[in-house]
Amino acid sequence: MAKILIIAGDFVEDYELMVPNQALSMVGHQVSVVCPDKQAGETIKTAIHDFEGDQTYSEKPGHLFTLTASFDQIKGTEFDALLIPGGRAPEYLRLNNKVIELVKHFAETGKPIAAVCHGAQLLAAAKVIKGKRISAYPACAPEVELAGAQYAEIEVTDAITDGQFVTAPAWPAHPAWLAQFNQLLSS
Repeated sequence: MAKILIIAGDFVEDYELMVPNQALSMVGHQVSVVCPDKQAGETIKTAIHDFEGDQTYSEKPGHLFTLTASFDQIKGTEFDALLIPGGRAPEYLRLNNKVIELVKHFAETGKPIAAVCHGAQLLAAAKVIKGKRISAYPACAPEVELAGAQYAEIEVTDAITDGQFVTAPAWPAHPAWLAQFNQLLSS
């Protein structure tokens, strides 16, 4: 089974962290969740984003999530794949040079990368998606296109795989997104 790294941060989307962590662990993958400037055993705050008919999502406090690894001790070479949840965390994670270097490592070595919702902001900031079809939360479409990718406007319940990248617009796509990611992990 694969060793998967999840990069998260405060106000990461609750479902987009909790569900992949649990589902991928359930099928036998070894999952490590890290956050810059935090150690294993420390917590991050999550946020619950919901679609309630407004122009954008609403935000409510989520759960505390306990990190399973220390960011300053991990190396991309130790992992087989990368998963990037959305929420507001990618806004500040993309400003961290070590996070960007990790994303570049996974892209340059051809390892599977799954990103959902605002997670595409990290892919765009790392400049690793040029020429790819990438989905994301619709508000991230300009960033995806500025990074040279084609924004894939798909149903909120769908996901798309282009090479090593598996992307989706938001947490309602978990079944399709995680199935496509797991298929890459198994090949």
